[in-house]
Amino acid sequence: PQPEAPAEPAPVTVVDIRFRNNAKSYFFDPNGLTLAVGDHVIIDTARGDEFGICAAGNHAVRPRELVLPLRKVLRAATAQDERINAENQEKEKKAFDVCQQKILSHKLDMQLVSAECAFDGSKILFFFTAEGRVDFRELVKDLASCFKIRIELRQIGIRDETKMRGGLAPCGRVCCCAQHLGDFERVSIKMAKTQCLSLNPTKISGLCGRLMCCLAYENDHYTQASKKMPVIGTEVVSPDGKGVVVANNLLKLTSRVKRQLPDGSFEFKEYPAEKLKTQKTIADTVRDDKDEHIKEILDE
Repeated sequence: PQPEAPAEPAPVTVVDIRFRNNAKSYFFDPNGLTLAVGDHVIIDTARGDEFGICAAGNHAVRPRELVLPLRKVLRAATAQDERINAENQEKEKKAFDVCQQKILSHKLDMQLVSAECAFDGSKILFFFTAEGRVDFRELVKDLASCFKIRIELRQIGIRDETKMRGGLAPCGRVCCCAQHLGDFERVSIKMAKTQCLSLNPTKISGLCGRLMCCLAYENDHYTQASKKMPVIGTEVVSPDGKGVVVANNLLKLTSRVKRQLPDGSFEFKEYPAEKLKTQKTIADTVRDDKDEHIKEILDE
């Protein structure tokens, strides 16, 4: 008898928590609490106690999807916690303005994005963008003497800036990165080509100036669909006769065929891809003849 497969460990109950100004959520141990979407909580993190928002209530997750051990939810936010969080947000606004002035006085080539105050008030973290490396040592000293607490400056990329700031994308909806995307997916110009989109940068770029994240959403569908379609410029046999493919509609899986009529004029008509038969090109014929010749030699 074959040995029995080891039983999979029992599912673990978790809650999804996200931080302020961050669309990504993280798994936390509910620690005996029953939470609902939108609940405010205090959580244990590597940076100490932090204020978080519940993005998904108690639910079971397979252990292999987790990075153990899980950090815990310490408690549901109290009125005192809410007051501290509100005060921290006011501090962040003032800190942002002060840092902006200090950057100008130090004549640094950097753009301040946001300021975040730790929940316990032990430090302020400033996020900025810059073309290259910036020597901000004097700026840190100046800010530390001004606020009398620990100061950290962190350089981020242009896509991270858009994720923090948010805004309306070209489609009219809130930017995906600011609303629901946890991590940035790899996006390439090849995806735009596969989807037959205009390669004009202004048409396929997001607010950050980089290729739109949504190009990756349906790329698998377009890639599979393109394999079922004849290549543009290929001669095909349609239900009405021979013609040349001039365009493909990957959503409808149809091809637009240009066909010459007996009177010399041209007709353009769409056909389902499965009703078109591709004519062999000269290169295909030569390749097939060569393969057949090699097969005959091997058989001898």
